[in-house]
Amino acid sequence: MGGKMSQRHRRVEAIPPVKQELRAHAHNERHRIHSALHLITEQVQHGVEPEDIDEPGANWKPLHHHDPIIAMQKSRSQRLRHWKTKSWKRRKALRRERALRDGYRVP
Repeated sequence: MGGKMSQRHRRVEAIPPVKQELRAHAHNERHRIHSALHLITEQVQHGVEPEDIDEPGANWKPLHHHDPIIAMQKSRSQRLRHWKTKSWKRRKALRRERALRDGYRVP
């Protein structure tokens, strides 16, 4: 019975999930833009005027960049992590300062 769960991702005929394909596509797009920007800097260093060069633009963006409604739905579904908020970080810093002032050992 335990073998089925441990072997569920090892099928050869399994198609990669859509999320992996999207990540690969986004990675290739970032690499293309980065390479194009590198070529532009080389051209500028060799005397070409920056005004004469066309900057590379993004030919492809993930779906949520095109559809703000989907982006809002995704952001609402994620829970707010209190330790990521500014107030929590400020509270932690104030408590540490107070402990140092009062002579306690702070880790």
